[in-house]
Amino acid sequence: MAAKLPSPVSIYALGGLGEVGKNTYVVEDDTTIIILDAGVMFPESEFPGVDYVIPDYTHLRNNRSKIKALFITHGHEDHIGGIPFLMRNVHIPVIYAPKLAAALIRKKLKEMRVREQVTIIEFDEDDVYYVNNFKVSFVQMTHSIPDAFGIAVETPHGNIFSTGDFKIDLTPVGKDIDLGKIAAMGNAGVDLLLSDSTNAEVPGYTPSEREVINAINAIFSQAPARLIISTFSSNISRISQIVEAAVEYDKKIAIIGRSMQNVISTARELGYIKIPDANLVELEDIKKLKQEEIVILCTGSQGEPMAALSRIANGDHKQVSIVPGDTVVFSSSPIPGNGASIDRVVNQLTRLGADVLTNSILTNIHSSGHPSDQELKLMLKLVRPKYFMPIHGEFRMLQLHGEIAEKLGIPKENIFICENGDVLTLKNHEVTRGGKVPADDIYIDGNDINGISNAVIKDRKILSDDGMVAVSVVIDSKASKLLMPAQIYSRGFVKHGFSDLLPNAEERVNAALIDLFKNGRVTFGEIKNTVRNTAQKYLYGITGRTPMIIPVVMDKNDNYDYTRK
Repeated sequence: MAAKLPSPVSIYALGGLGEVGKNTYVVEDDTTIIILDAGVMFPESEFPGVDYVIPDYTHLRNNRSKIKALFITHGHEDHIGGIPFLMRNVHIPVIYAPKLAAALIRKKLKEMRVREQVTIIEFDEDDVYYVNNFKVSFVQMTHSIPDAFGIAVETPHGNIFSTGDFKIDLTPVGKDIDLGKIAAMGNAGVDLLLSDSTNAEVPGYTPSEREVINAINAIFSQAPARLIISTFSSNISRISQIVEAAVEYDKKIAIIGRSMQNVISTARELGYIKIPDANLVELEDIKKLKQEEIVILCTGSQGEPMAALSRIANGDHKQVSIVPGDTVVFSSSPIPGNGASIDRVVNQLTRLGADVLTNSILTNIHSSGHPSDQELKLMLKLVRPKYFMPIHGEFRMLQLHGEIAEKLGIPKENIFICENGDVLTLKNHEVTRGGKVPADDIYIDGNDINGISNAVIKDRKILSDDGMVAVSVVIDSKASKLLMPAQIYSRGFVKHGFSDLLPNAEERVNAALIDLFKNGRVTFGEIKNTVRNTAQKYLYGITGRTPMIIPVVMDKNDNYDYTRK
């Protein structure tokens, strides 16, 4: 009699599908949950006041007793940035992470004052861990940060392989991708492949990181004075090459931006970035140097308003300002949606007299860390999965990656274009769709793990777009009458050409309130609704805008502010 198999295996994403960020993937059976990555996403400009977007951890909280381990593929924020918030929601017994990611996680937990102790175990490509019915092993990958891995999960019902972030770089700055191990996994049989889709729209091959060094050297040799170079603080491979060029050209390096300082400090301690002490200078000491001796490494390559480069461009940085002759280098490509912000910074830098270099055919100063379509095809050919689920990408990227897989012979019905929360079930080497778990976005303001409700986000959007109008009303509730005419105040709403707008609105609100009080006793709710509806209808009719209307109702009998009721 054959042994009974354990329960089927569920695979789903809490983040990372339909978006670039907050990668969080889960493998679960009746007794065990293992999590692959725990990332954050940084909000776009339409989310005012939001610092991070994290996954909804409701399902994990409801099944916290099953959580056995968190496995990390590499040390980028969209894969480790959610760990402090995850740990404040559920107990994580152990985190398995590559050496560099482990160091970054320890520093992050300390900075965010996470008090709960967690065991962090560093792994390399030869390690294997058994977590109840799951066997977890690792494959060396190539990415824009050292110590990047794919994760293989063997279960009684079949084998799963998640690539993590990767590109097939045959001349990498760090370790080679282990194509042999990937091919061996394919020969042994992979039931379900989860693969990075970020560059699915890009034809050909992603250029090698080594190709960037020629452009970097050319810039160093031709720059007439000071160099200011901005890139992602997490792109350690790029930073390493910039540092090597600075040392070769006998330049002094100053670092601006907390994230840049933290990552470089950690990478230096572990030997991934080699900067001689003699080549490092404090920012306050650069005034003692000749302009042509200075290289400034900073954050802000995406035009982020509070990042170092934006503050320099706006003249808001206390220690660095642009002088004619500076060469400013954007060693990154724009993330979708950031183009306008980057253009603003570039224009301002140019206006101040800087020579600004961005990535182009003429200046190949950036190479992506993700695979283009030919590399995606090669990965699919090596793994030869029975079933396929594209991950890590916006919907069109996932869809296109699915079409690539179909062209390579994977049946369309075996390709799953999923959303966050969609559950796939692996049973006896067959994969089917199997329900849904909660997977909303949670908006984080500061370090509050409770997040911000969608209603608060909506209110902030209204305030940022259309401003606020407050309507002050004084009544005598016992006599049921209006004691003073309503007065209207606005912030961020009235523009030139509307000088009569608020007085006319006050007239209409007062007339509506007088009509309301003719009915005898009224409730505070009726007063507020009358104020809100009358003001909103009139203001929208004149301006076409819908500001937030805040009725302030005061009663002479108790001096209570009824805006809170």
